[in-house]
Amino acid sequence: MYRKTTVVLAVMVVAAGVVPAVAETSSGGPIRPVQSCSSLARQYPLPDARTQVTSAVVVPAAAGVPEFCDVRGTIEPNIGFRVKLPTQTYRGRYVQVGCGGFCGFVEETAFPQCGPAFGDAAVATSDTGHQVAPDNPVDTRWARDDQQARDDFFHRSQHVLARVSKVITKTYFGSAPRRSYFTGCSNGGRQALQLAQRYPHDFDGIVAGAPAGFFGALVGYQAWITRNAVPNDKIDLLHAAVLQECDGLDGLVDGQLDEPRLCRFDPASLAPALTGEEIARVRNLYAGPSDGGVRLYPGGQSYGSELGWKYWINEVSGFSISGALAENALKHLVYPIGKPHSSLDSFEFTVRELHRVAQETVKANAMSLDLREFRRSGGKLVVWHGAGDPGIPVEGTLDYWQRLTGGRTQDWARLFVVPSLHHCGNGDELTAFDPFPALVQWVEGGAAPTSVTASGVGDDGTVVRTRPVFPYPLRAKYDGSGSIDDAANFAAAPGYRLSDRIRWAGEGLYRPGPVAP
Repeated sequence: MYRKTTVVLAVMVVAAGVVPAVAETSSGGPIRPVQSCSSLARQYPLPDARTQVTSAVVVPAAAGVPEFCDVRGTIEPNIGFRVKLPTQTYRGRYVQVGCGGFCGFVEETAFPQCGPAFGDAAVATSDTGHQVAPDNPVDTRWARDDQQARDDFFHRSQHVLARVSKVITKTYFGSAPRRSYFTGCSNGGRQALQLAQRYPHDFDGIVAGAPAGFFGALVGYQAWITRNAVPNDKIDLLHAAVLQECDGLDGLVDGQLDEPRLCRFDPASLAPALTGEEIARVRNLYAGPSDGGVRLYPGGQSYGSELGWKYWINEVSGFSISGALAENALKHLVYPIGKPHSSLDSFEFTVRELHRVAQETVKANAMSLDLREFRRSGGKLVVWHGAGDPGIPVEGTLDYWQRLTGGRTQDWARLFVVPSLHHCGNGDELTAFDPFPALVQWVEGGAAPTSVTASGVGDDGTVVRTRPVFPYPLRAKYDGSGSIDDAANFAAAPGYRLSDRIRWAGEGLYRPGPVAP
């Protein structure tokens, strides 16, 4: 099963209304506003985060979405943001949502399912300090000569948004949020890890999906996979051959590779259907970039990820995700201002160039191994990654996890690796994974998640497969009876004891101590 990825740029809804001031309800019930929504439209002179709320209007309930106060504004110097404050259903939770790619516009955010009552949390997001046209989300010209805009995107914006949004929430409801959460994937996953590392007191619970934590090295990786693209018709042939060779290595033939690193498929077996150059390119994709035998990124394309190359590496309607990310980052974002920049065509895959990029992007990395303060503050962290991710190799997350925890499950942190899942969603057989409700239960109920169910959703929206995902390194093993598409027929089993630590040129970028805000 394969679902084509759809890129959603932005959808915005604006409505109007007023909520009368009412008192907070008794403990456990909804918390009511203590002033009108429109009164929030004013200045908030927070130190180092002066804020102007430009509009605050009530959006009536519609299509299952609860009524909310829609707050929009700007945090100095140029961070656009939006906060949704439920007027009737709020129960003291604050949820902040990260943004993907290079951000640049305030994305539409849905109310998460935190508990029994839907829409019980205030929700916020931002454009991270710059604005681009929604139909050109990879535009980085804003970063060419503006260091403040870069720094806001790299690390500052999510922290000041949390400060501002909590103040606005407290102003509206008369009390600060009882619990605060952050969730994001890809660049949003990078933001999530950064918050735990740089600002350990901002959130009680954090979800980091497919984190782009090795920011500068990842830009080089996108250039590498773009340079090694293979035609779509050859990708179908390749993927079928990989499954035929490796599907059963995890003990079950089910159309997905639970552990791609067990696979030893040789693309040369497809000659002459694949040309010599195509075989070399495929090998390059699986291996990842290197310079004289030294790896330039901790990972490569995983076996089983091939169908994702069609939309991530190859062009769709004239647009390649990997190519666009690499080209725009190399031109305007990842080298120090005033220093020579590069491009997709001229970038050199060398250790020297990796370190030249790192001069600027070290501020964007999420590579600290010191999360002691986050842990001491009671924070809970869930990291997750698709094993078939064509955009950010899962091996990098495994490498980080090994260095952070020694590869062991922690009482404050969990890692979930989702078989066959692509980048933040879609995939061969499993296409959706959401550990956020489990995180909320962990923070508020004290029970760490022992598994989270992934699902495979068909093109018609029907769930056709469920599978438990256990905290890494545990894996799901079929119990031998019942449907292999039913999560109830799987139990936790020991992992494969593969080596997760990778020797690569960027090892010196890991920070053993805390990161200064």
